[in-house]
This record gives sequence, structure tokens and C-alpha cells, in this order.
Amino acid sequence: MDKIKTLIMGAAGRDFHNFNTYFRDKANYQVVAFTATQIPDIGGRLYPTSLAGNLYPQGIPIFDEKELSSLIKELGVQVVVFSYSDVPHEYVMHKASLALSCGADFWLLGTKNTQIESTKPVISICAVRTGSGKSQTTRRVVSILTEMGLKVVVIRHPMPYGDLEKQRVQRFETIADLQKHNCTIEEMEEYEPHLSTGAIVYAGVDYGDILKSAQEEADVVLWDGGNNDFPFYQSDLQIVVLDPLRPGHETTYHPGETNLRAADVLVINKIDTASLDDINEVRINARSINPQATIVEAASPVFVKDGNLIKGKKVVVVEDGPTLTHGEMDIGAGYVAALKYGALEIISPKPYALGTIKETFEKYSQTEEVLPAMGYSAQQIKELEETINSVPADLVIIATPIDLRRLININKPAVRVAYELQEIGEPTLKNIINERLPQIIYNQEVKKCI
Repeated sequence: MDKIKTLIMGAAGRDFHNFNTYFRDKANYQVVAFTATQIPDIGGRLYPTSLAGNLYPQGIPIFDEKELSSLIKELGVQVVVFSYSDVPHEYVMHKASLALSCGADFWLLGTKNTQIESTKPVISICAVRTGSGKSQTTRRVVSILTEMGLKVVVIRHPMPYGDLEKQRVQRFETIADLQKHNCTIEEMEEYEPHLSTGAIVYAGVDYGDILKSAQEEADVVLWDGGNNDFPFYQSDLQIVVLDPLRPGHETTYHPGETNLRAADVLVINKIDTASLDDINEVRINARSINPQATIVEAASPVFVKDGNLIKGKKVVVVEDGPTLTHGEMDIGAGYVAALKYGALEIISPKPYALGTIKETFEKYSQTEEVLPAMGYSAQQIKELEETINSVPADLVIIATPIDLRRLININKPAVRVAYELQEIGEPTLKNIINERLPQIIYNQEVKKCI
């Protein structure tokens, strides 16, 4: 019987997971290629034999997504599997139309075929868009579980942009581990805040192997989702963050709407900065689409330890990169802090951008007044440094989850912005977890006995 030739569209994350969980051991399929997009320089690699399995002794090539139509025709592709996240529904259908016009079927794989079951309770934190406030929500849940005397192991959505075999299973316990694994700025931004609280973080490529290791040392596994993807693991409690600064996005982005519909708990964040009309729109959408979910309302206030240094100064603001790129935000927490603490002027870094940083501004045209902290390579980190140092500002406001001064030399004074989740009113996440976790743990014990 002829094998079904399959191509997986991805961005070095969900694509590899879909392959590992659904296609790797199915002899009736032949995955002839991956395509890659969103992240700089992740095409042109090979998914190695050690990860691809016995059916793929030569590995699987990874091409740039720009070659999709020609690859379908040249490789005789019969099925195209869309496997990345944080894109409008319309975008997905444009890709579907392209695949269909070339003669291939177009697939989306769901939870039953891709989620792995854990032997330990799993709480997942996801969002409807990048930059909704998932990171601070995750830290809040880790804090709650730790206060309950539980050992929490965080498993982070993949960001394997380097040597895939070396990144098969990554364990992070100290800051030194970030250097050991040659992490990008994006990876450090996600891992370091957890490490600072004493939590252990796992990430990598093979999330079956990752789970086997993580659950051996955890009382509770916490899935820290990336972009607006849905969890790789079967969740006992799924918490999803909504963003009223982008009302309507919760119903128009893939797979954010999937998270909205699947959530047990919906956190409407940023109610301290969003308008009442926008908050109400998100609340109405949430109630309409997922009336069973418990709704928590929260704020993410910004804090600057040396905030008095901002007042009356000309500043350049450096924001979390993915919030501005994948998340399509035009500003972030740093811009909010600049206004809150009385900056005289926020200088646009765009005219001073160099190299790939300049290309980032061109690609994400909504970003004008702040600088995305891009750092996927040593060269890009250097260009980020040179761009910051070229801006004629008195002060740099750093709103990334890590202190960039540890990685780059900044030629002017700088302050850091922090932000944490604060639930407003009740129910709170602590209320919900205290109520539901005992039953979750009991159910896990029953499973072990069956």
C-alpha cells in the first residue's frame, strides 16, 4: 500500500510535537518535509533520525514556508498539516486555500491525537493571544501550589531553535543552565522568572520523553503554554488568559478560540488598563462561547523599583519581543510604565534600528514607539545592543522578563519594569485551586489503582 505523503507546516514547536505523537510510528504515512516560519533562521535544518524514528533513517528536511506550493508539487504531497499558532482564522484559511489549490488535503490535528497523559496532576496555563499575561498568571499559580507544600515542575511550550538532538530534553534548574543550553533571549525570558522562584523547568523537542522525566520529580506538572497554542498534555485544570486590550481576538485567532472553548477557568486580565467597553465585550464573548467556565478578573500593574529616575527623562522602551511580533501589540508594559512614571518623551527606536532589528520593524509595522527585544542569534543580540545605544535617550526602560544588562552593554542608565498578576474580587485562582486540586489528586490516585 502506498504511503500518504505528508508535509507539516510549523515554527519549531507544535509541528514537531504533532509529528512525534501522531505520525512518527505510522507506517502508512511518509512525512516528506516540514516547513518553517515566524522565527528567523529556523529553516534549512534537518529533523534528525534520532528524533524522527526508525521509519526515517535519513531524517526529515525542514524548508522555508515560502517554498510550500513548489514543495507540494515536487514532493507529491497529499496532506498538508497546519501546525503553528497565534494567527488569524483568515490566515489559516488562506494557507488551506493554497494547499488545496495545489491538490493536497489540509488538516488540523486536535487534542485527542496529540495530547499525552501524565501520571501526575496537570494544570495548564494558556492564552488566547501572545502577550495576554500568561507568564504572570503561570507564576501566580506556581506560587499558590508551592505555598500548598507541593513540588511544581514547569514544562514550557517548545522553542527549539538550535541543535534539535541536543535540545531533545532540556532541564533548567539554575541560571547557569540557560548558558549551558545556549538559550535565546526568548527562551531566557520564559525560563528565568520560574528559576528565580525555585521552580524547575523542562522544555525541548520530544514532549513524551520530557514528561517521563518531569513527572518523576513533580507533585504537580504545570504546562506553561506558548503563543496561544493548546496544551501538549491532558489537563486536569485548564486556565486560559484573555486580553481586553485586544477585544474580539479571543474568537478570531487560531488556536486561541480552541483554548477559550476548552477552558475550565478564564482569566480576564488587564482590567486596570483596558476600557470598560472592551472588558465587557470580552466578558460577553467568554460567557457566550464557554458558559461553564469560571471567570477570574485580574490586573497586571507595573512596578519600577527606581521609578523616580523616569520622571522628566527622554526614554527608549524595550519590550518583550513576542508580545510585539507574534502578539501584534504596538506597546507593552514598558510603555505603560513610561507614562505612569512621568517620562518627558518616549523616543521611537525605529529610525535607529540596525540589521535584523530594522527588518523586524519592517515586518511588524504596528510597532513604532518601542523596541522588541529580539535575540535569536549572537548577531541579532549585538544588533539589539547597537540599536539601543544609538537612540539619543537619557534612560532605557527594560520591560523584558530578564535583565538585558546581563547580556548586552548599554551605554546609558536603565531601569527594569516588573509586573505580576493581581486577582480582583472573587473567585481567585487560589480559591479555585484549593477547591479543585484535592479532587484532581484523588482522581489520579484512582487511575493508578485501576
